[in-house]
Amino acid sequence: MDVPEDAPAVCPVCETAYESVSRHDAGLMVNLLDNERYRRVCFEPVSYEGTPHVRFYHHTHGQVGSRHDGRDDSAAVDAAPGTDPVSW
Repeated sequence: MDVPEDAPAVCPVCETAYESVSRHDAGLMVNLLDNERYRRVCFEPVSYEGTPHVRFYHHTHGQVGSRHDGRDDSAAVDAAPGTDPVSW
């Protein structure tokens, strides 16, 4: 894991405050079931020194318990602005 120095002030995916950000260039696993620290992690594909990476924006329960626009975020996560949601 690499912590980027040029991280934005708010998450570029959901436009919400985050506790930390990390940049990864290899395999990853995400499991937030019953996670006491983080409620949500947003993923942003980026290029770093010409190599594909993924930035993880780690949001605490307090940061996403109530969205920046006043809507409750406990039931669903919206797609990033300008993108279509993925059907599962």
